This record gives sequence, C-alpha cells and structure tokens, in this order.
Amino acid sequence: MSITISASDVNKLRQSTGAGMMDCKKALTEAEGDFEKAIDLLRKKGQKVAASRSDRDANEGVIIAKTNANHTSGAIVMVNCETDFVAKNEDFTGFVNNIAQLAIDKKPASIEELKSISYDGTKLTVGDKITEYVGKIGEKIDLTRYELVEAPSVTAYIHPGNRLATVVGFNKPNVTAEILKDVAMQIAAMSPVAVDKGDVDPKLLEREIEIAKDQIRQEGKSEDMVEKIAQGKIAKFYKESTLLNQEFIKDSKKSVAQYLKEADNGLTVTGFKRFSLS
Repeated sequence: MSITISASDVNKLRQSTGAGMMDCKKALTEAEGDFEKAIDLLRKKGQKVAASRSDRDANEGVIIAKTNANHTSGAIVMVNCETDFVAKNEDFTGFVNNIAQLAIDKKPASIEELKSISYDGTKLTVGDKITEYVGKIGEKIDLTRYELVEAPSVTAYIHPGNRLATVVGFNKPNVTAEILKDVAMQIAAMSPVAVDKGDVDPKLLEREIEIAKDQIRQEGKSEDMVEKIAQGKIAKFYKESTLLNQEFIKDSKKSVAQYLKEADNGLTVTGFKRFSLS
C-alpha cells in the first residue's frame, strides 16, 4: 500500500531539520511516513538536523523555572503562543509565572494534572484560565511542557528573554550559589542530553551508534574498521553531550565532574531539565 506524504508533513520535517523540501519528501517516502526514521535518514545523508528536536513544534512563548523556598524542588514550564508580541507581554509572562508557582506548590505528576489545578482558589482551573486567555488575546495558547526536579539542593536559571531555562538537582544540601549558577548555565549553554554516560537513553545511544556506523561506511572504510571508529565517535558523543563529561565552560581544561569534585568532593548532579524555544 502506497503512503501519501502531505505537504504539511514535508514542511514540518523541513522546519525541524533545515533540509530541502525535496530531500524531506524523499526521506518521508523512504521512511513510509515515519517522522523519526525520516530524520535519521537525513542525518545519515549528511543533512543538517537540529541537535535537539524535543522543542521542534514550539513557536513563540514563555519558559519559567523556579524553586520552592528551601530549594529542594524546582519546576519548569513552557506555555506557547503564536506571536513574539504576546510572549513579551508582562501580563502573559506573569500568567506563566503563576502557573510555575502552582507547579511548585502542588507538585502535579503531569501536564494534565497541572491543568486541572485551581488557578486562584476559584472554580477555574489552569486549563480554564488558558482558554480564557485565548479568548482575551485571540491567539492559540497552550501549556505544552512541564517537569519537576526534587533533590537536596535545586536551582533554577532563566536566560534573559524567557526563551531558555534550566532546573538542576544536586546530591547535597546548601550548595554554594556560585556552583549552582555555574552548572545551571553550563546546561543552558551546552544542552547535554543526560547527566552521565549511564543515563543516556538506550534508544538515543543506539541511534547515535547506527548513524555513526553508517557515516563511516559511506566514507569507504572497511567493515572491520567500522566498529572501532564508531566507538571513538560515541566517546566523543559522551564528552560533548553528557553533562559531567562536558568541558566546563569557564575552564576548558577540566570537565564538569572535575569542577564539582574540586569545589566540593562528592558533589554531583542528580538530574536536570532544560527547555528551549528554538
């Protein structure tokens, strides 16, 4: 059975990868409409693909990250809108900030649960207020992402403009402000995919290995060299893409893990969340 590839599907892939329209259509056709497979095909053929695709549907909006009073939990939320004009409106930013505070106070387990929370002690829920806001400004608005981080120490960082934010948890209480800021900004700047090597999603690692091997084969290397070279590429992936193994942005001679050890022996990161509007 033939698969029909719509123009909107092609355009969606183009916006996510930066590849040409014809390349996107060909990749989708070859992948039988599977979006993720099409992205992998484009990567294997050397086409430009964004490093992080988690926010590929994000347009405009506001991201707020904040912690509770004793810095043991932190929430990060993303509320999307259609235009930059609305995203920069102080009233809208305040609205998103209120949602983030509710997330801190109530610690909902999901976006759906967060949307069902009473917004201001009335019968109106967060979801109701979002619908109300849509009617107020005439734009599509939605709470699209939410995460909660809990640890002995938690910090939050919002990059100027409210388009990028991070929440980070540490394994010890009372971590100094400088360390908190350094690590939060490291995550904001370098966009790691996991804390350490063992935390990388197995599916993501499998994809990286397969893509690396395919690229090596296309370079004409013998099959007995493919595995060896691929492992070298994966080692580079770990160094570039896992937080503790990344070069510390304030001193490239040491890794983030080394920086933490020197600052406070035994200190490490337990988890983090990073949201970005592309």
